[in-house]
Amino acid sequence: MDESIKLPQLRKIIHLDMDAFYASVDQRDFPELRGKPLAVGGSPDGRGVVATASYEARKYGVRSAMSSRKAMELCPDLLFTFPRFEVYKEVSIKLQEIFSRYTDLIEPLSLDEAYLDVTEDKQGIGSALEIAKRIKIAIQSELNLTASAGVSVNKFVAKIASAIHKPDGLTFIGPSKIISFIESLPVEKFFGVGKVTATKMKNLGIFTGLDLKQRSEKKLIQLFGKSGSFFYRMVRGLDDRPVQPGRMIKSIGVEDTFENDLDDKEALNLELEKIAQKVEKRLKARNMQGRTLTLKLKFNDFVQITRNHSFCSYESDQDIIYQTAVLLLDKIDLQDKKVRLLGITLSNFQSENIPLLNPQLRLFKD
Repeated sequence: MDESIKLPQLRKIIHLDMDAFYASVDQRDFPELRGKPLAVGGSPDGRGVVATASYEARKYGVRSAMSSRKAMELCPDLLFTFPRFEVYKEVSIKLQEIFSRYTDLIEPLSLDEAYLDVTEDKQGIGSALEIAKRIKIAIQSELNLTASAGVSVNKFVAKIASAIHKPDGLTFIGPSKIISFIESLPVEKFFGVGKVTATKMKNLGIFTGLDLKQRSEKKLIQLFGKSGSFFYRMVRGLDDRPVQPGRMIKSIGVEDTFENDLDDKEALNLELEKIAQKVEKRLKARNMQGRTLTLKLKFNDFVQITRNHSFCSYESDQDIIYQTAVLLLDKIDLQDKKVRLLGITLSNFQSENIPLLNPQLRLFKD
């Protein structure tokens, strides 16, 4: 490790991530769905995209943000249910109650995911690993659900650790193991490294954290822009970001960079539909609505443009987000242009509770 960089004071951080949350709640509440491949979101007529897939469905390759049509091709026996966001919200509130038994430093990332700083825990347990075990037991016994946990000294490592032994996993990466753990990590496992960046890294001969570590910060910035500094610090186990309870959110958005540049309007609209579904999921996870929608495009020559629309009311519905984004896209001259990135962002929020879907489960199958 570079002698010029000093490690910050060690924290005790837990990253909790529920296992296939929406699907697991539906399977818990409806016994006829247990043990069967299930997709929450989408429909068997091929419209829409999958929000969450059960582990039975994931064995066939079904994943979140996948089109229903593709999901059914992979798994012909796939069942579909409409999301019950108000039910998931109730479960999330109970999760927060469990977390708060041990600390008030809780940073929710979504309904089913959160960071906890237990450096000074309420019950004086002292061990972050023991606290994570107790939280997992409480989730199982009180909610009849499972969660995976990662435990380490910072948010970056804890988040990666929580995904290692899913589902129902618990992984501890102590201070003495962090460097070797990160050096052996495939680059696609790094937070912030998508398919396009991972492919670029591999084309440059960067396959693991150790390979990434051989590049200087200046070189990484040249190759990856602002993300270069982030990669430089993360590969050295340096992450001093605090857990931030109740942080102010100014915008919620999703953007995707494509492996192959797109110039077909139908393909672009399909990507907008997937992005709109993700945006709705993030908005409803935080019980938020926005009045301003921003569409972002980046072309293959790296020229970037945005287009905005302000609603007359606060919105969070996927269909409205999608239709508005399509209208904005239609006004852009795409002749002789190829798109490498699309993004949708909602901003200008209200804090009031929003009406959610009817709690009755609706099940579709062929």
